[in-house]
Amino acid sequence: MESTVIELKGVGKTYMMDEVEVQALKGVDLKIRKREFVAIMGPSGSGKSTLLNMIGVLDRPTTGSVRLDGVDISKLDDVQLSRLRGRKIGFVFQFFNLYPTLTARENVELPMMILERSRAERAKKSMELLKLVGLEKRADHLPSQLSGGERQRIALCRALANDPPLLLADEPTGNLDSKSGKEVMDLMSGLVKDKRMTVVTVTHERHIAEHAQRLVVLKDGEIVEDKGKVIAWK
Repeated sequence: MESTVIELKGVGKTYMMDEVEVQALKGVDLKIRKREFVAIMGPSGSGKSTLLNMIGVLDRPTTGSVRLDGVDISKLDDVQLSRLRGRKIGFVFQFFNLYPTLTARENVELPMMILERSRAERAKKSMELLKLVGLEKRADHLPSQLSGGERQRIALCRALANDPPLLLADEPTGNLDSKSGKEVMDLMSGLVKDKRMTVVTVTHERHIAEHAQRLVVLKDGEIVEDKGKVIAWK
């Protein structure tokens, strides 16, 4: 049995909007194991993004507990939490979030600079990643010179720069055409199969979710469906 990467127990999250209390999550229990590819779906307002924030330890729960590789995040201060995220989690966003004045290669190198890896190491690793997604010849292009699909592949490289065991993607194909979207999802599937990574993606498109091994469906802050539980690539 593969080891648990992230575990949520009884996680609730309450926000105040104006003077109204909104329960975004209601006692969610979720365990994600190494080498799983999990898709999270649900209608607008179901709590998908909040759940992803909890899995990515970007926010703390109002109730319940979140453990990343067995570490209870409630026991960490903000600096420790930031370091844990930097080493353990890569993030891919719908709107790419690339720096417009940096080249593709420089964007990929940024997370490695934060962890103070050497210039030679950064250069070697960034080119290896760009080659992985077929963009080594675009290394010196700015984001404005790249297509949407190319930009998302650069964002994926950046997320992988520090070799995190967990990759989180928030609507990664939301701004892409169907062909580019499939390419990005195929790359993510390859990370699970070949790189032994764990991948969790939020999507509202079922055909995108079908790339995953496991589908978790949210409604009104609760998990109402969990298909393909605890399946690992052979």
